[in-house]
Amino acid sequence: MTKVHHILMIFFVGTLMTFSQVSEDFSKLNIRGSVKGQENRTPISGVEVSTSSGTYTLTDAFGEFKISASIGEELVFKSSEFETVRHIVRSGENVDVQVQGYSENRKSKSLGKKLERGSSLHGDFLDSANFFKKNDIEKSIDFITKSIAELGNRGNTKQLADSYTVLGEVYFFHQQYDLAITSFKDALKARKSSKTALLLGKAYLGNIEYSNAEATLKPLVKVKNMVPFQKVELFEYLGDVYVGLDDINKAVAFYEEGLKIGRKNQITPKITDLNSKIADAYAKDGRNVEAEGYYTNSLRLAENEAPQRAIQEKEKVADFYNKKSRYSAEIQLRKQSLYELEELPIENKEARDYPASPDSITSQRINYKIANAYIAQDNYDEAIPYLQKSIVEADSDNDLIIQKDATRKLSEVYEYKGEFNKAFETYQAYVAVVDTLYIRKEQEISRAARFNREIASKQSRISGLEQERELSQSKYDLALTGQQLIQESNKRKNWVIYSLIFGMLLTGLAAFLFYRSNQQQKLANNLLALKSLRSQMNPHFIFNALNSVNNYIAKSDERGANRYLSDFSTLMRAVLENSEEDFIPLSKELALLQLYMKLEHSRFPDKFDYQINVGESIDVESFQIPPMLLQPYIENAIWHGLRYKEEKGFLHVHIESLGKNSIKIRIEDNGIGRKKSAALKTQNQKKQKSKGMGNISKRIAILNTMYKDKVDVRISDLLQEGTGTRVVFTLKKD
Repeated sequence: MTKVHHILMIFFVGTLMTFSQVSEDFSKLNIRGSVKGQENRTPISGVEVSTSSGTYTLTDAFGEFKISASIGEELVFKSSEFETVRHIVRSGENVDVQVQGYSENRKSKSLGKKLERGSSLHGDFLDSANFFKKNDIEKSIDFITKSIAELGNRGNTKQLADSYTVLGEVYFFHQQYDLAITSFKDALKARKSSKTALLLGKAYLGNIEYSNAEATLKPLVKVKNMVPFQKVELFEYLGDVYVGLDDINKAVAFYEEGLKIGRKNQITPKITDLNSKIADAYAKDGRNVEAEGYYTNSLRLAENEAPQRAIQEKEKVADFYNKKSRYSAEIQLRKQSLYELEELPIENKEARDYPASPDSITSQRINYKIANAYIAQDNYDEAIPYLQKSIVEADSDNDLIIQKDATRKLSEVYEYKGEFNKAFETYQAYVAVVDTLYIRKEQEISRAARFNREIASKQSRISGLEQERELSQSKYDLALTGQQLIQESNKRKNWVIYSLIFGMLLTGLAAFLFYRSNQQQKLANNLLALKSLRSQMNPHFIFNALNSVNNYIAKSDERGANRYLSDFSTLMRAVLENSEEDFIPLSKELALLQLYMKLEHSRFPDKFDYQINVGESIDVESFQIPPMLLQPYIENAIWHGLRYKEEKGFLHVHIESLGKNSIKIRIEDNGIGRKKSAALKTQNQKKQKSKGMGNISKRIAILNTMYKDKVDVRISDLLQEGTGTRVVFTLKKD
């Protein structure tokens, strides 16, 4: 019997040792070490030792330190006495750092400088603020206030920035994102820092201000002196920004960049987090195959971290399965989480003396979710035990929200099963929990209001201290300005001499500018004249077109009038769009002419036919022409030549090449001719003609002056007996 006891004892001890070793692998390690000078092993006190996860401490008088860190995390050693040193934690062994170029003599000089500045408790106050950050926000803010007051009038912007940065971190931890943003901005105002800018972007994310977060974080991508962990965080936050902005491709791209740096520097926790976030992004975008692949990676990686992290990842993946109605997989994963949660030491579980936060992972929440999955499968008998266990555990943990939800769900399950007595009893219990929860909510609101008043009071105190410091700084700046004024007086004498030389140069420049101004004035006058002529051309054209519409409607052909008005509105829109341009592509002008001739032909189908011929080798898009330049000549050909012809006439527009950079446009009609047309016109028509054609001539003259003979126009009779008219345009490229 004794032998059996010995065997069982050895097995039990071995199991405990194994479990202890596993727990040590998955949790943080207590790293001890020292920082000394390499030459004579001099201990260096006051060295800042921090981890990539944010843990912070200082070396003592013997240069020794103790800090919690995980395997793969980076230790950073900072001091004004030597260059920053970095070390990756590989195991739980001591870390002894030896610094080159440090000696007692250098230490004495540094100490002398500190004594000259006056001793400061600033760093101690900030250490205390960080210590109370999570458990007592009021004490934490009090210490930060003391750290700012300790600065006095010295105007140390670095220490002031440190105080505001810690204040922002305190507010951020307690989800006071607006106050955190203000504090980080104040820190950046005192002293620019990529670390603080990163925290500001994170605070914007917490406050769901994605655009501000993007504007703050994007410039940090170009910063080169960021530590790898900060660089990973930067890409992670940018990924979060674009997930919030629903730009999943950009989000995944930034997450992938963070993964590259994380793998290269063996930042294990972030590798897991980024795989999980990539999966979240794909899931949000409905790309379930990619999401499940990354969730598989995150589950595998989380198994090598602390047990709490593994449980957290299992719950996230289970939520994913729930959304995809994969209830069996969800139940299996949550049962694993439940088992692992129960195996955790008591101190690592959720605290039992206060309600759990909405995003915490507790056994009652997991049991409630397992029950919901069974209910979704209509498996009520399996769901009931989990609901009952959830209610008991929630009551024990004072988690009224889960207790309320689980009680109501259990009442519904009894109702589904037809057990109405149990359903009624459970519903009464649900009502009692709701009443208790309502009372608690009122108490929480009252506490929150009191908390906000206290925070506002402390924030006002900090603002008052900053104003006093700025006033003292202003006095110092004023004294400094007095000295600068004396220096400025001496500079003025030199400026008088330089001004005389500069004045001579200005005289020459003024003469040149006067000449150029005259040239620009001429150009402006030409542009004004062109605008004036265009404003006259368009009303003239629209007036004639409206007359055509009126005549057409007078025939009482309603369908034809509608077609005509539709084409006319298209034509008028094109004319108005082009009216502000000096030149438009020749293709646009030809399209406008085609539409115009179509309208006129619909009015006088028995008077003429028309045709536009363009040479095959001509690129009409490459030539520019003044708008409404050809139309008046075509209008004259129709109204004053072809309309009075007894038999049916023709109207041809020919476009042919004259070389690489010029073309010729011929407008020909076999109407009654210019002389006979002039004899038939009334006095009013003669005035209108001279005004319209005169405007065309003036436009061409001004454009040729401005653009070096770009357009040439010649008008002649088509036939020797004086009938018909030919208008020839020569158009050049720029």
